[in-house]
Amino acid sequence: MFNSDQIMKNKNSNQKKILFSISNYVILFISFFFILSGFILMTGGGNENPSEFNPEIFNFQRIRLAPTLVLLGFLIAIFSILYNKNSKK
Repeated sequence: MFNSDQIMKNKNSNQKKILFSISNYVILFISFFFILSGFILMTGGGNENPSEFNPEIFNFQRIRLAPTLVLLGFLIAIFSILYNKNSKK
């Protein structure tokens, strides 16, 4: 019949390997925070009267800071996918 070595090999082959570690998920959630905060900073600047121009839509927060945070968040998300804590050099 089966010996103990064959049974152990079958048990080990049935176990699934986890692709990402906890550190990958932590880095991914940090990237979601950056992306979400960037989109929140982009909101606002509207005007109650649509016939009047509001120069507030062109301030530093909406033009420079918010898109930078969103792009940084996407870069951190890519890093979290590629990051391997146990890589052997």
